[in-house]
Amino acid sequence: MRSRKFLQAEQATLVWDTPGLVAGVDEAGRGPLAGPVVAAAVILDDLNPIAGLADSKKLTALRRERLYDEIRAKALCCSIAEASVEEIDALNILQATMLAMRRAVEGLRLKPAKVLVDGNRLPVLDVLAEAIVKGDAKVPAISAASILAKVHRDRWCADYDRQFPQYGFAGHKGYGTAEHMAALREHGACPQHRKSFAPVAEVLK
Repeated sequence: MRSRKFLQAEQATLVWDTPGLVAGVDEAGRGPLAGPVVAAAVILDDLNPIAGLADSKKLTALRRERLYDEIRAKALCCSIAEASVEEIDALNILQATMLAMRRAVEGLRLKPAKVLVDGNRLPVLDVLAEAIVKGDAKVPAISAASILAKVHRDRWCADYDRQFPQYGFAGHKGYGTAEHMAALREHGACPQHRKSFAPVAEVLK
């Protein structure tokens, strides 16, 4: 029979879903003409702070990469999820983004008591949630999520560039730059282009 002291210690190790855990959520890739939309959810560890967290768009690529590794190492838990090009075309980009965010939250190893989401829309969640405009510049956990999502999507673009180098994904990351539009007109759409987006639809006519 286990002692009372052992049972207390065992219970202490099992109480992960303690009240007060807050997850930050953000996305990357709503605007590009190709590839998945990516969302991340992060629960930071107050006892293991990360210096330099900020809106991912304000950081250099090198700084994002370094923070990505630090966040993965120091956060209590984090989760990265996607909504595919097929889902974007079927649902629309807003609903696909909400889907990716929901998947990211549901992928967390620990269940948060509250979720803080960058922007003014909330995905359907089974926990308390709040939307915060410009949250990626205000809330460290959202900043961390923005970095994870951005780096993950940038890495996806680099990988896909090796399969379809004629489009230049490693450089423009799928955005509708002059280079990208010229490649679309010359080569047509590839399997990862969002056919519901007007610039791609125009090329496919």
